[in-house]
Formats: sequence, C-alpha cells, structure tokens
Amino acid sequence: MELQLAIDLLNKEEAAELANKVKDYVDIVEIGTPIVINEGLPSVQHLDDNIDGVKVLADLKIMDAAGYEVSQAVKYGADVVTILGVAEDASIKGAVEEAHKNNKELLVDMIAVQDLEQRAKELDALGADYIMVHTGYDLQAEGVSPLDSLRKVKSVITNSKLAVAGGIKPGTIEEVAKEEPDLIVVGGGIANADDPVAAAQQCRNAIDGR
Repeated sequence: MELQLAIDLLNKEEAAELANKVKDYVDIVEIGTPIVINEGLPSVQHLDDNIDGVKVLADLKIMDAAGYEVSQAVKYGADVVTILGVAEDASIKGAVEEAHKNNKELLVDMIAVQDLEQRAKELDALGADYIMVHTGYDLQAEGVSPLDSLRKVKSVITNSKLAVAGGIKPGTIEEVAKEEPDLIVVGGGIANADDPVAAAQQCRNAIDGR
C-alpha cells in the first residue's frame, strides 16, 4: 500500500521543503492543481529537482488534449499525471499511451463521475494505472466520505490499482487502510498538521499495520 502526500496551498519552494521533511514516510508527492494553476509546470520541475526517492505526481486533472498535456508534465519531471474520469475515452487512451510511452503512470480521478462502477470498468479496460475515488473538497464540507465509493470501484476493477482521496487524516486513515486500496492520498492531514513529520509517520504506520 502506497502513501501519497498532496500539497495544494503552498508555493513550489515551500512544497519542496515540506516534501523533503516527510519523504521517508511517503511514496508519492503531489504538486496539487492550485500550485500548478498558480506557478505552472515549473513547480513540478522544482520538486523533481529537489527530492530523491519518491515519485512526483502532477495533478493536472486533464480533460482534453490529453496526450499533449501528459507529454508536457512528463517533460517537467512528473512520474504520475492525473486525468479526469469524465473525460472522453479518446482522451483517456491518448493519456495512457503517452504516459506508458515514457514509462510513466496515469491516475484517473473519478471526481464527479456519476456511475462509478460502469466508468471504473471502462477505465480499467482502457489501461489506467490508478483509478482514484475522490471525495472533493466541496462534498467533504458536507460530511461525505469516500469509503462507499471505494468499495464500489474495488468490486469491479481487475487490472488498475485502486487509489482513494478526500479528507483522509491521521485519525481516520486506519479505517481507510482496512479496505486495502493500493494508494491512499493525504493532503491537509499532513501538510496542515502542527508536526507534519509526526503526522506522516502516523499515516505510514497505519498503512503498514504497525
């Protein structure tokens, strides 16, 4: 089981500094969509240039021109790139092809997908490396949990790895880990903690069953 740190609300220098503090406990560090919007793909490059031993994910949430956008993220050092599950099949195919051509991975974000089981089956067949159930920030504010969605998707995929994101914190990650996804994404639960290193270590221990 992998652990991903999502960093959304820092600048690229602060993101790299935080990532290096917790890199012993995480497998993937995400440059979140807000950072990419604010600072562009050089923010991905900055992290890639300043960290070793973890994969770098560019959360582009691609919707169109997918092959091109994946190629640019890879050029700037991304190991994993995200595309939206509501994108056209042609876009998913183009993104998968471009990622795999460069020995990189594609994560499909299921945020706003209405028929989770059906779309997950389709994405599994299209070659997605990860399919991620994602309770977005606005739904988290309404108290929605990703666990039901996680179970639905897990029941129908056979090839893709299963990822989960959405308000997961050190105090709740154990419950998520019991569902045995392949990747758990934690954002503010680590990034906004008083002691991010201790929070990351707690998440790692929960994933490893310690």
